[in-house]
Amino acid sequence: MNAIAIRDLTVSKRSPKRTKDNKGRHPLVGPASFAVPHGEVIGLYGPSGVGKSTMLRALVGLLPDGLDAEGVIRVLGVDVLRQRPSALAELRTRAVLVPQIAVMFPDGIIGNTLFGLRHVVRAPANQLRKRAEEALAEVGLWDEVRDRLNAPAAELSVGQRQRLALARALALDPEVILLDEPTSALDEASAAEVEETLQSLRGHRTLLVVSHDIEQLKRLCDSLVPLHRPTSTSN
Repeated sequence: MNAIAIRDLTVSKRSPKRTKDNKGRHPLVGPASFAVPHGEVIGLYGPSGVGKSTMLRALVGLLPDGLDAEGVIRVLGVDVLRQRPSALAELRTRAVLVPQIAVMFPDGIIGNTLFGLRHVVRAPANQLRKRAEEALAEVGLWDEVRDRLNAPAAELSVGQRQRLALARALALDPEVILLDEPTSALDEASAAEVEETLQSLRGHRTLLVVSHDIEQLKRLCDSLVPLHRPTSTSN
């Protein structure tokens, strides 16, 4: 079974103007069909405005109000478009979206790494702490921050913050990680560090990576999936 299976997926924006048949919509994504096998790294690419980031949000049920998805989305066996909110919340601990801009909470480095764990995992504090430290090591950040774990995460460099956001996701031990332009805001050296981290995850995690950099996707991924501009409709 595939980790992700998409069939005839479309995402559209509801028109603010009511049409005669009340179906006025502006297409944003699709129709798209593809699959991501367990353990593989798949790259999603296409021109600006094609809906790559919207696609990632749709996969875990995080589309904003006003956007509607139709078709089939199955992630880790969950029928995303027909699932209740509580089940989607649980799915998002197993399939984690790491956004393009790393979000840092007003807390220390270790507190940021622990953020998701504290909300979804019931375990003694020392066990949670151990998982967070292991995640920092997995992204190559441990040696850089081990002597200042309580320092504000906002003091880290942009590249370090991006790796910290990835560590926060990895601390949950997810089966799938969705990465939205993981290096677009980074300098060359920081981008290389993030790429090295992603390379180390190959074969251990299922990754779906969105990037405008096709050469980067060729380096990182087992195969690539193009997204095309949405098909215009009159509905």
